[in-house]
Amino acid sequence: MHLTGQLTKMITEYNSPIQYYLNFNDEIIIINQLLDKKIKIRFDHYKCLGCGLDKVIFAMGYCKECYFTSPYAGDWILRPELSKAHLGKEDRDLSVESQAQLQPHIVYLAISGGVKVGVTRKSQLPYRWIDQGAEYAIKLAETENRYEAGVIESILKKHVSDKTNYRKMLRESVPYIDLSIVKNELKTFIPDQLENYILEDNEIFNFQYPVISYPHKVNSVNLKKVFEFEGILKGVKGQYLLLDNNMVFNVRNHEGFVVDLIL
Repeated sequence: MHLTGQLTKMITEYNSPIQYYLNFNDEIIIINQLLDKKIKIRFDHYKCLGCGLDKVIFAMGYCKECYFTSPYAGDWILRPELSKAHLGKEDRDLSVESQAQLQPHIVYLAISGGVKVGVTRKSQLPYRWIDQGAEYAIKLAETENRYEAGVIESILKKHVSDKTNYRKMLRESVPYIDLSIVKNELKTFIPDQLENYILEDNEIFNFQYPVISYPHKVNSVNLKKVFEFEGILKGVKGQYLLLDNNMVFNVRNHEGFVVDLIL
């Protein structure tokens, strides 16, 4: 089978194991069914998620011009403490920013190659955890908007990482750590004026990924450097495809790339 389409973030379904789907030009491909089968991906051209033009993708699926102008690629996305919609101040488009920022957000702890702290819209759970390849996660706080969550995260990332160590996450199944204990330790750093956002709920979520075997070492594929690659699909974790030749491919990092998928 030979299909051509634009890469976008894989759709996920919270199940055991996680179910993955690729929306490939309105044709849904069930990625789990491709396990232990040979796949080939070949770069064809770019298609910016913003302007739709064949321009080199700069970041987040956007060409350089769109990345620095689109309201869907503002600095507040990666740094929620920079959110300003709660003040009625515009970054790039207040209507877009208000819709995204002025809703309940969750500050969480997750284990994905190590313990990390993160922020996401409440409506994005548990999918945000899955996209990061988390094996365990716990809610730490729930805020009324993105800014408040960002402030809490900024405080806690002085004590725990806010980054995912993707190499550790892809090399092996990580050992269990009781996140409720970590949560109790970290919440002592949250100042009094924010402590009312702390959640008493200590449910720990666990995620099982469709992985037959992990790579012995991690060789990340970049389609700007290697225009095609192939191998037997051995697993899917986070937004990565894991192949038998130690190659790993981050689908989300290649949003906006139009590729040939040969099955």
